[in-house]
Amino acid sequence: MVRAETSSESADDLARRLGAVLAGVPGIAAVVVGGSMARGEGRPDSDLDLGIYYHPGRPPSIAALREVAARLDDRHSGAAVTELGAWGPWINGGAWLRIGGRKVDWIFRDLSRVTASIADSREGRIAVHYQPGHPFGFVSYTYLGEVANCVPLYDPAAEIASLKALAVPYPPFLKRAIVDRFLWEADFTLETARSPASRGDVSYVAGCLFRAAFCLAQVLFALNERYLINEKGAVAAAGTLPIHVPGFTKLAEGILGRAGETPQALHGSIECLGEMVAAVRDLVSRV
Repeated sequence: MVRAETSSESADDLARRLGAVLAGVPGIAAVVVGGSMARGEGRPDSDLDLGIYYHPGRPPSIAALREVAARLDDRHSGAAVTELGAWGPWINGGAWLRIGGRKVDWIFRDLSRVTASIADSREGRIAVHYQPGHPFGFVSYTYLGEVANCVPLYDPAAEIASLKALAVPYPPFLKRAIVDRFLWEADFTLETARSPASRGDVSYVAGCLFRAAFCLAQVLFALNERYLINEKGAVAAAGTLPIHVPGFTKLAEGILGRAGETPQALHGSIECLGEMVAAVRDLVSRV
């Protein structure tokens, strides 16, 4: 019987304990720590994100995972564990738990999809998919970034280790594909916003501004050969990278926070962000 620990248990100790427990569930191919904890950026109150990798031909038993969750979770509930695919094909299910007072997320990952996506990413074949929880969209090379940053807890066949080896160095074809696609898209998105701005269509223009800003963040991360795997904090982080455009974060967040309500104000926001597109394009030409 696994007991719930007190909140004095460190995140590292909790991760190791959970990795050992999950390793005993048939069908789990690997367990990793992801998110801010894996990057060394976690705070005492940060969530603990665990990636649970499996082969679709022999997936783990959801019933078994629910039994484990019921023992571990402070609320003693296994119902939080979803079926495979419940959140969509890319973030394809998992669980939101609280263990010893800490939020713990289990995220399911289909190893065949991950492996194929990584192969495509290394060749510069990228795509953006609709995915709940990702307002910009789930970018296919996210899987490569997750593998690059994760810390394996259980990897008996060294499958995660083999995939991690493909993430370093940063793939040059991926870098070029990101820069070309998203620099073009940022410019195109702002162009499509101009007519709606003249009509005072605040919602549409705000969405375009958001998308253009995150396209530029994708470009800046790629120029620095850093993987961008989540929208959270991305605009702020893009302004602190070694290769960056001065004032990017302040300008982008200022525009996203106050896009405007009148045609004049909306056009002003579009023009300001358009100047940042030009600045990033100039940076690309010089790097």
